[in-house]
Amino acid sequence: MRLTAPSTVLVVEDDSETREVIAAALTAEGLGVVAVGRAAAARQALRAGGVAAAILDVFLPDGNGIELCRQWRRAGVAVPILVLTARGDIGARVEGLDAGADDYLVKPFAIAELRARLRALLRRGGHGLPERAFQHGPLRVDFARREARLAGTEVPLTRRELDVLERLCSARGHAVSRDDLLEDVWGEATPQAAASLEVIVARLRRKLEPGGAGTLIKTLRGFGYALDAGAHELGR
Repeated sequence: MRLTAPSTVLVVEDDSETREVIAAALTAEGLGVVAVGRAAAARQALRAGGVAAAILDVFLPDGNGIELCRQWRRAGVAVPILVLTARGDIGARVEGLDAGADDYLVKPFAIAELRARLRALLRRGGHGLPERAFQHGPLRVDFARREARLAGTEVPLTRRELDVLERLCSARGHAVSRDDLLEDVWGEATPQAAASLEVIVARLRRKLEPGGAGTLIKTLRGFGYALDAGAHELGR
């Protein structure tokens, strides 16, 4: 379903760099974002209305995200809540879920996984995502439905393959460095992840070649990748 206005996600994260990265990734997803760094600002943003989901950091300068989640649930707030924390032990996860959180993600995390978990929460909460797709000749990729088609025939792509395509598409024609791709999709820029990226790009080209879209991904030697200029973003 195409929305007349984007769903708005409240991002509550005290680290400004992490907050900006999350906000940029969700904006590229076609979502509205309200990003704050304190519990007091989060309460104010929620009272203003229009929030479809919330991402809560646990440790805030003026409070605790788990307690904030608990307070909202006691007050009857029903928006889906994803908790972010550096604590990955079972006890911490149970505490967050018992407080009313719908999902739990441990830092450090991959932006691609955060987006996927948020998409699931928005669907579960009855909030659609704006249509987000692009086309290159006979190839059409629908990121909301997580599917790709060549001349109407479905092309099976893995989650990582779709995530790489989506990250390149979100750059809107600009080049994306290898390190940025690795951090956004794998959550780390290790040699192992870099090798995996090369395999995935080669696999994407091979899968898309039959429809003449094998040159969709351009390699920029010594830097990274970019989509061919003939790729058109749709539905935004």
